[in-house]
Amino acid sequence: MRKRLGLVIVTAWLAASAGTAPAWAEDLVTIAPAPAGEQLSNDFEVSVEGQAVPVYRCRVSAVPLNQVWPGYQRPLDQTELASFASWDMVGGAEVKVRSRLLPIQTVAVRPSSLKIKPAVNGDTITFRLPRPCFTTVEINGAHQALHLFANPPEMDAPQPTDPGVRYFGPGVHRPAKIVLESNQTLYVAGGAVVYGAVHASGASHVRVLGRGIIDASDFERGQGGGVISLSDCSDVVIDGVVMRDPDVWCCSLFGCRNVRISQVKLVGLWRYNADGIDLCNSRDITVRDCFVRAFDDCIVLKGLKGAYSDRPVQNVDVGGCVIWNDWGRALEIGAETCAPEISHVTFHDCDVIRTVHIAMDIQHGDGAAVHDIRFENIRVEIDDLTPPPRMQRSRDEKYVLDAKSGFCPELLVIIVTRTFYSKDDQRGTVRNVVFKDIAVTGRSSPASRLQGFDADHGIDGVSFENVRINNRPVTNAPSGGLAIGAHVTDIRFRVPRP
Repeated sequence: MRKRLGLVIVTAWLAASAGTAPAWAEDLVTIAPAPAGEQLSNDFEVSVEGQAVPVYRCRVSAVPLNQVWPGYQRPLDQTELASFASWDMVGGAEVKVRSRLLPIQTVAVRPSSLKIKPAVNGDTITFRLPRPCFTTVEINGAHQALHLFANPPEMDAPQPTDPGVRYFGPGVHRPAKIVLESNQTLYVAGGAVVYGAVHASGASHVRVLGRGIIDASDFERGQGGGVISLSDCSDVVIDGVVMRDPDVWCCSLFGCRNVRISQVKLVGLWRYNADGIDLCNSRDITVRDCFVRAFDDCIVLKGLKGAYSDRPVQNVDVGGCVIWNDWGRALEIGAETCAPEISHVTFHDCDVIRTVHIAMDIQHGDGAAVHDIRFENIRVEIDDLTPPPRMQRSRDEKYVLDAKSGFCPELLVIIVTRTFYSKDDQRGTVRNVVFKDIAVTGRSSPASRLQGFDADHGIDGVSFENVRINNRPVTNAPSGGLAIGAHVTDIRFRVPRP
């Protein structure tokens, strides 16, 4: 019977992926109960195809006020609680959300590219998800949001008795630091919350799998090293888990090779400088179908001075991700670029549903040769009101929102400059960058800029192909709000024929 059910699910999943799921497949929903003792959200009740789904809490930033680590914890009055729910399903499903955030004046389900039109009846919001995907429900604006993680079916989950498996079943666990060695698998089952942090160094054939939550909130800054931190590792798979409340960068690779990160969900990143996924001096990396809500940079490629600075950042593919950025940059290379080269990098088919500083950027502060970079099929949503990001100047400073500031995030930036983080003596170069099929929606039109460093350390070869702002094609620098500074050459604009 187990094999038969697995075959049914696989068949339905493949059919759904091809857009041919039969009607009976749309009701296949798997929900894990919340573990006893885990505090749940008071803001929402969620059901999928009539089945109740537990709604968890996560702390997020409430205002875009950051500091380079000042030696003390970020004040909680700069934060708020958001909510999230997670389940597995095949095909589409009806979702009902009962909200206690009343009265309901506006509702948005993002990404907008899904074209979901919710129905509102009193305190209940109803809509249909077309397939497994990651969405955010916003009631009366961005605060106290609800993140929904509709995962595809889990395949080939390991058993507790399998060799090399460290298995955390449903329940609350507090193992502190978990150190993985070669040929080991960490499995966090749905309904499990593991309060700890995962590390590996010099390991190969490592896997971190499951539908449960790994939470680093028990650690003060720097004590946990983030939720997952891997150094000099190879042949790694990280799939399916929820990562919550890291003490530093959330999911980080340092000097790693051949890594696949897929279907992970990063939430609860509220502390100072809390990045999402950091790929540092690593190569042959795939990041696919993830949700990242980060306070600081969301998905970022870096070259760091140190043990691995002789290793390039190379052959990196980031696709199918949903990005919410609360202070920093959404999709970034830099600012640290200590590496021989950063090359053959593609960001594609991503939805940036919220950004504050910059949606896409190359902030080149060190000596790497940065080349052959593509941003393709990126959809950027610009809020009607985006609070300006600020660096906190004193411990007791409060963020005061000026609704008339007129601030708008930048769309794209490429800059070669010495930064606060620069370690190399000389700057590098940027060449062969493509922005293709970029769609921006919102009442405000974001600006962009390109700026080289000097005649020997500049930007050469940037192509804008079918870039549209509110469906208006960008045909030249003025139409795209693009400022082109010194030491920038060979800029091209292409618009496909109707």
